[in-house]
This record gives sequence, C-alpha cells and structure tokens, in this order.
Amino acid sequence: MSNPTIAIVGRPNVGKSTLFNRIAGERISIVEDTPGVTRDRIYAKGEWLDHEFSIIDTGGIDISDEPFMEQIKQQAQIAIDEADVILLVASGKEGVTDADEAVAKILYRSKKTVILLVNKVDNPEMRNDIYEFYSLGLGEPYPVSGSHGLGLGDVLDEAVKHFPEDNEDEEDPSIKFSLIGRPNVGKSSLINAILGEDRVIVSDIEGTTRDAIDTRFVGENGQEFTMIDTAGMRKRGKVYENTEKYSVMRAMRAIDRSDVVLVVLNGEEGIREQDKRIAGYAHEAGRGVIIVVNKWDLVEKDTHTMKKFEQEIREEFAYLDYAPIVFVSAMTKQRLNKIPTMIEEVSMNQNLRIPSSVLNDIIMDAVAINPTPTDKGKRLKIFYATQVAVKPPTFVVFVNEEELMHFSYARFLENQIRKAFEFEGTPIKIIPRRRK
Repeated sequence: MSNPTIAIVGRPNVGKSTLFNRIAGERISIVEDTPGVTRDRIYAKGEWLDHEFSIIDTGGIDISDEPFMEQIKQQAQIAIDEADVILLVASGKEGVTDADEAVAKILYRSKKTVILLVNKVDNPEMRNDIYEFYSLGLGEPYPVSGSHGLGLGDVLDEAVKHFPEDNEDEEDPSIKFSLIGRPNVGKSSLINAILGEDRVIVSDIEGTTRDAIDTRFVGENGQEFTMIDTAGMRKRGKVYENTEKYSVMRAMRAIDRSDVVLVVLNGEEGIREQDKRIAGYAHEAGRGVIIVVNKWDLVEKDTHTMKKFEQEIREEFAYLDYAPIVFVSAMTKQRLNKIPTMIEEVSMNQNLRIPSSVLNDIIMDAVAINPTPTDKGKRLKIFYATQVAVKPPTFVVFVNEEELMHFSYARFLENQIRKAFEFEGTPIKIIPRRRK
C-alpha cells in the first residue's frame, strides 16, 4: 500500500515550505521571504511515531490574481483528491484573511481531515491572538513556529490518528508493476498492447491519463500481475498551479506500491533530462527497474542503431547499470511478449536471499582480490556480512570503522555479489555497521 499523504495548503508567505522542511527533516523546499517562490509541488517522505508518510508542499494561493477563486478551488481540490490529511496553514502575525476563509470553506465541505495550523507563533504571548481562527470553522487551531519547530509534534500526533489503515492483502500473489515516464512516451498505448484490449484512453495529447489505474491480468505461465498506470510526469516548472504537475505525486504513489517499475523512454525522441529524473525516483525507492524503449518502429535503423542507443542509455543512466533494456513498439507489438517474463525475473531477483555462509565466502574472496582500503593509517577490516532484507536485497557488513567503507569499495563488493548471483533488474544496498 502507498504511504499516507499529508498536503500542506495555504496562501503565499505563511511559511508552508519552512513547515514542510521541518516535517521532512531536511531542507528540500526553497525558503525565501517572497510570495510565490514555490512554483511547483515538492514531494518528500516523513516519519512520526513509527508511521511513514508522504508529504507535498503546494504553491501559495495569491488573491492578487484576477482568477484567484479558480486557483483556490483548484489547489484545494488537488489537496482533497491526493491527501489523507490536509494541513491548512495561516499566519498568526497577519490574522484571518479572505484567502484563508476561501480555502477553509472548500476544505470544510470535503470529507478529508483538515488540521488548521497558525504559523509564526514564535513566543507564548502570541498564543492569545490565535482564537480568531476558530471563525474558519475547522476546529481548534494549532499554534506552531516553523522557524523554531515549535508545536509540530502536536500537529503530527493528530495527523497520524487519521491515517488510513493498511487493508491491502499482504498475501496478494500478484507482482505489482507500474509504468512511469514523461507524458506522451506511450505508456497508455503499451498498457493496451500488453492487455490486448483498450482499457485505457490512448491519446497523443500529453497528460491524458490523469489517474493511476490498476489492471490485473494473468501471464501465459499462470503468474498474476497487477499493472498500475500513472499520469505522465511533466518537466518541473512547465505548468503552474495546474493538476498536470501533480501527476508526479500520483506516480510516486504508484512506485511505492510497485514491486517492479518500467521506465518508459520515447525511442523516436531519444533521452531527455526529465527521463533521468523520473528513473531516479524508482531507483531511490529501491524498486526493480526495467528500461523500456517504446516507439522503436518509428526509429530509422541500421545494424548498429540498437547497440548505440543501449550504450547511450548506459552512459546517461549510469546508476541503473543493473536494469535490463528492452526495445518495443506498442503499435506493432514488437517484443511486448518479453515484458511479463522480464518482470517476473526481476521480481524473483528482488526477493532472492543469499545464505550467510555463502555471502561471507563471496566477501572474503572479494577482499583477497582487492584488499580493503586504508585511510590515515587505518585499514578497513571486514568481520562478516549478512543479508537483512529483500525488495531490495540489503546486506549489512560489520566492520571496524564505518567511515573506512568508502563508496567505491562498497560498489566493488556489490559488483562481486552480482557476479556470483543473478540480481539483474534490482538495486542492492550495502550498509556498513561497526561491530560492537
């Protein structure tokens, strides 16, 4: 199941991005004391009381615009549609404004949980000035200070009470996979071609698919699959205050729910910077990855075209060197029959476990081939290793000093493990731990 989602909504300059950074635990949103700085939705993960959740920071609603009421409705509706809990942020320094009241009216009519935050309450004396916010009709206002981190614990305590329960069947035998990519790379066409029927609207207009759609089917060998279609991801900044730019949020949810992610490229257009950003989401989430080059029938080819394109992919997506590549055509159904088999193989690799005795033999052989590095006279010592998780395969390596495990040596160990076992399509995590 995808993580619960919290959306932060409010007019400009009330401190939404500062609160977002506090909750996410890192400075992700641009924080600047100028209205309208957040031009796009920012997405991150957060955690509170053993609850993991997604959080989105939205652009502010500016009532100086002529069609401000339409923007208010649109942004509030996005929060209503996407979020499980909505944080409406107002400013304690400026009091209740027309924009606050307009958003509150829309959110009040929704069935979503709305928590009212009065930000910039930086000292106890200011708490007496927040009672006017009861007039918004959203219950008790929570005084907080994003700049100092005050009051957020109470807000998050309340938020987690309203997270939906995870009712998804853990025994679901199907392999869940999603297709992600820029708009108009042909994801919907691929789905229709794989399924053999038009279950999804297919159009050449970018962003036609606005919602994630689950479709279940059975492969030729009896394996069940659940296919999750996602809205096309637009380039950041291309659209302002439009539902299209929130398609990334839906794609993130689909990635969270997927075992394997198909990164779809447009073979006719070639690789774009946005393609690399999109693929990075799946890699960072630890999902299995298959790179699918669509519209291959439209590419003028010679005997070296496919090899050159594959080499370009390996150079541009260096962090996905483990991902298999398949060149397909949704139009002619070229090589589409390979995709279910590849998904099944990648899923098996994601769930592969290595016995500790075998793993330690591989590690010791690797050290014999390439001795551990030294730093300032200290040499890295590896005592033993064990696999602690799957999806993705995760290995803890116990060492004398964690800092001595350089990235390059961890990558070397990963390559040696990959040589010994079939881990195609899945990232591998190696975590150094100091032996106590």
